[in-house]
Amino acid sequence: MDPTTIVIIGMIGLGGGLLMMLYFEEAGKRRLASRARGRRQSSTARAVRSATRGLQLRRDRQGGLDGIIHRLAPKPEVLRARLAATGTGMTIGTYGLISLILPVVVAGLLLLRGVAPLVSILGGVLIGLWLPHAAVGFMVGGRQKKFIKLFPDAIGLMVRGLKAGLPVSETLIVVGREVSDPVGEEFRRIADQIKLGQSIEDAMWATAKRLSLAEFNFMVITFSVQRETGGNLAETLENLDDILRKRQQMKMKIKAMSSEAIASAGIIGSLPFAMAAIMFVVSRDYILTLFHSQLGYIMLAGGGGMLLAGIGVMIKMVSFDI
Repeated sequence: MDPTTIVIIGMIGLGGGLLMMLYFEEAGKRRLASRARGRRQSSTARAVRSATRGLQLRRDRQGGLDGIIHRLAPKPEVLRARLAATGTGMTIGTYGLISLILPVVVAGLLLLRGVAPLVSILGGVLIGLWLPHAAVGFMVGGRQKKFIKLFPDAIGLMVRGLKAGLPVSETLIVVGREVSDPVGEEFRRIADQIKLGQSIEDAMWATAKRLSLAEFNFMVITFSVQRETGGNLAETLENLDDILRKRQQMKMKIKAMSSEAIASAGIIGSLPFAMAAIMFVVSRDYILTLFHSQLGYIMLAGGGGMLLAGIGVMIKMVSFDI
């Protein structure tokens, strides 16, 4: 049997084994979660469930696949914090297993397409390790944008509740119940942690560390300053609500002013792919030379690197911090 075929079969088998491990790992977690849901019989148990979700980071270290990945990962705490910021409940073990499966699958697919073994292995490692990291970053960014969009409404609801005479803990419960996720989810978690005896500031700072958002940090600092110096919390939060809304308006204005540059960057960045598609239709043999020779692979890698560098420069030119 051809050595390349043996390598492909071995990599496919390894990828299938890793997929089975991921399936059984997730199935076991779902069974445990189902049993836990069946035993919840009171509102206190519901609070414990939500609060212990925030302590999942500690349980990941106990053993099994999560413990193995925790020992092998170079910065497990940073990775665990990023996974918690996605709001999906993904554990470090699941992320590590996906990062092991993807390089094998990508390299196997490249080998099946006739790509050189060395290039296939390098491409599998690069794509397989970059894709999970990029996917997590995309989910974190999307959740943060949604949180920022709904956050002023949450603060406005807190202001109305405080002016109506509700205590702070009750206003947090109202926000968690009335505002959509992810804002409602985070405020429900804060309220449940307060029910379990944690102070308001500690619960908020834990959430601020997980979210890593300046807007939420402003609110936590507002609570801390008000607790130390006194004053009208409703009025302070109302001023913060006004600042955050003006901050959003400024971001939207900048986005509108930079839309022309973004459109230009999109057009310039799409030109190589458009030209490649035209060449594929007009002269297929000519363009396919790039994909069937070592020099073609080098030219594609160099062109792709320069294209990514140019796109990165354009993104930096139209990015502004408010």
